[in-house]
Amino acid sequence: MSAPIRLGLVGARGYVGTELIKLVAAHPRFTLAFVSSRERDGQRLADHEPSVTDDLRYVNLNAEQAAGQGADALVLALPNGMAAPFVAQVDAQAPATVVLDLSADYRFNQGWHYGLPEITRGRAHGAHRISNPGCYATAMQLAIAPMLDQLAAPVQCFGVSGYSGAGTTPSDKNNPEKLRDNLVPYSLTGHVHESEVTRQLGHAVEFIPHVAPFFRGIMLTANLHLSRSHDLDEVRETYLRRYADEPMVQVQYEAPWVSQIAGRHHAEVGGFTLSAHGRRLVVVSTLDNLLKGAATQALQNLNLAFGLPETMGIPT
Repeated sequence: MSAPIRLGLVGARGYVGTELIKLVAAHPRFTLAFVSSRERDGQRLADHEPSVTDDLRYVNLNAEQAAGQGADALVLALPNGMAAPFVAQVDAQAPATVVLDLSADYRFNQGWHYGLPEITRGRAHGAHRISNPGCYATAMQLAIAPMLDQLAAPVQCFGVSGYSGAGTTPSDKNNPEKLRDNLVPYSLTGHVHESEVTRQLGHAVEFIPHVAPFFRGIMLTANLHLSRSHDLDEVRETYLRRYADEPMVQVQYEAPWVSQIAGRHHAEVGGFTLSAHGRRLVVVSTLDNLLKGAATQALQNLNLAFGLPETMGIPT
């Protein structure tokens, strides 16, 4: 019997940390070495997470302490701008430890592997520093990548996310009362995911995000200007062929609905629509921002980092 692989989780109280705890609890090889949360220090994990059956308790570890726990991997589920001290301590104390960061802090760092498996899997082998892509950025890239070599202009992306994407810290973007019967635009230029996708695809992307009254899920509509005329069968075949062997991406002819993706671990791409001259293509992609947009993708990356089947422990 193979030895368990011990994961430490810092930032365990947030929505993504909660989803990752559920996945790890059911994983055949991974086990939680510790979960760190300042607010829940000393409380039993099982009192908050029914999927956990042992007596593990939350701890409140600083960067030096977290790096010194001897975990095989350290997962950082922290707000942007807070990962660096933990990474520095792992580099100093235990450089062989796998670090996976769920924030945007290392997505632009050449020394880190950018872990969107359906696109970057070929570069994943041996990666010990992994940056998990953004949720919107994942939806955008999955919508655009199959047509990347046919693009003739910047891609416009209109995105709508559930308010869980704004995290647990109270704000107008996660206040159900203020969001009721509303659609709130924000960061209409210069959003970090715009820069992230432009960098990863090597092609300009213009992103217009909004937050809606539902809790979880993303709907992303991408407007692609093409270098030559296409017909619909050709476009559909391009996407079907590109994602034929990808268990975490489903291609469909009709536009996917965000209400059908909540709580599911894959992404859906479809709704292919061409202009009359065949040189403008609109594509819709949906995913659960907490799962394929964060925790599920993190588990894909951790599986790859430890040489396990990529979808091990992921309900499909």
